[in-house]
Amino acid sequence: MNEPEPIDLFVIGGGINGAGIARDAAGRGLKVVLCEKDDLAEGTSSRSGKLVHGGLRYLEYYEFRLVREALIEREVLLNAAPHIIWPMRFVLPHSPEDRPAWLVRLGLFLYDHLGGRKKLPGTRTLDLTRDPEGTPILDQYARGFEYSDCWVDDARLVTLNAIGAAEKGAVVLTRSPAASARRENGAWTVATKSSVTGETRTFRAKCVVNCAGPWVSDVINRVAGSNSTRNVRLVKGSHIIVPKFWSGSNAYLVQNHDKRVIFINPYEGDKALIGTTDIAYEGRAEDVSADEGEIDYLLKAVNRYFKEKLRRQDVLHSFSGVRPLFDDGKGNPSAVTRDYVFDLDETGGAPLLNVFGGKITTFRELAERGMQRLKHVFPSMGGDWTEKAPLPGGDMPNADYETFANSLRDTYPWMPRKLVHHYGRLYGTRTKAVVAGATSLEGLGSHFGGQFYEAEARYLAAHEWAQTADDILYRRTKHYLHLTEAERAAFADWFNAARLAAA
Repeated sequence: MNEPEPIDLFVIGGGINGAGIARDAAGRGLKVVLCEKDDLAEGTSSRSGKLVHGGLRYLEYYEFRLVREALIEREVLLNAAPHIIWPMRFVLPHSPEDRPAWLVRLGLFLYDHLGGRKKLPGTRTLDLTRDPEGTPILDQYARGFEYSDCWVDDARLVTLNAIGAAEKGAVVLTRSPAASARRENGAWTVATKSSVTGETRTFRAKCVVNCAGPWVSDVINRVAGSNSTRNVRLVKGSHIIVPKFWSGSNAYLVQNHDKRVIFINPYEGDKALIGTTDIAYEGRAEDVSADEGEIDYLLKAVNRYFKEKLRRQDVLHSFSGVRPLFDDGKGNPSAVTRDYVFDLDETGGAPLLNVFGGKITTFRELAERGMQRLKHVFPSMGGDWTEKAPLPGGDMPNADYETFANSLRDTYPWMPRKLVHHYGRLYGTRTKAVVAGATSLEGLGSHFGGQFYEAEARYLAAHEWAQTADDILYRRTKHYLHLTEAERAAFADWFNAARLAAA
């Protein structure tokens, strides 16, 4: 057996928290390995509502600190990655039979002022019978409010953090689950095995961080053979995708009879993303899917407010994720805290930091605080650094995406506007590396449909750990929504052949 490779920190889990911690730690000068049993963001982190937001509804549960911290992080992330995160205005039609108007307005006032809002416009009251935002809304809803939050490409946020970690020296291993982790003489011996090549690697780490999300308890009990009194509560959240059925770039937030709120967001240009449900889940996280009851629930919530009625056949796609919420004993899944909790087990002088809960908006702060918890383990590591650091592709002057996009169109005058937009939004200032010197559409190689060309696929395989067609179609991009079934199959055939030829 080969000698274990000596490292400082071994991170288990390639979701947003694991990738964020790996990047933060590598930037402090630590030698880091990040392992993920599947693809980056294949679990919960690619199945979110795709929002960087404070969590307006959490105010009802008196989660003021969580909301304040999330609102502060909203602006930090908007500056760090303006290509994949951008402002969005949300219209909230008021339903008198649910929350009273004064309570909604009070909540929005707090939302505007808790987090030191700088870039985003504040709340305004709408007359839905006159303002254009009310055009698609049923006439019985005459009053509404409009407030700000941000959109995010969640899976790309994970990948950009992994890229940032790798560029600071971290080793990123996808499809390489941690087969075992054991404490030996004040350190961890961790073994990984690639599910693609069968290659095994062994590391000797001073500390292990468990960011396995829904599988956090499995890592504690099965992989690490450790113990924890804390646990996660699995809550299933499902979304549906339908054709966009209103004009304008704004989103909608509607109240439902059960006090939940449903987001109706513009998605991928001509589509809408609707969600989410909140259902206690006890199955395997790998098997989660949206059931017909959830789809019906979401359709009814939308149809309660909008003139155009959605039908089951309007649903183009659905997806479901398992949120690993910290189990705080609350009975109602919607009331379970979205806050995160650290559990540090230092048995035998080999620390294991378990991460429970969290939300995509607060991943950077979670990573920073997690590393602060490990200061005594790594006393010579560097200080906090991520708050002002752009993510890969986000290094634009003043975080001004529109000015950057205009310059991109000037740089590639031969490129159709939609394609420039696609590259700019996904890759930002790294678009040049994707285009790879092409001076015409023909130079981008085979065209797979929509805005998808061979040059992008090759870039993702070479630089972003894409190992399957689905890694590219569903997570690194959303091309699957714009290709026919035949086009998706043809790309998979091409990609598999290209992989074999390169092997």
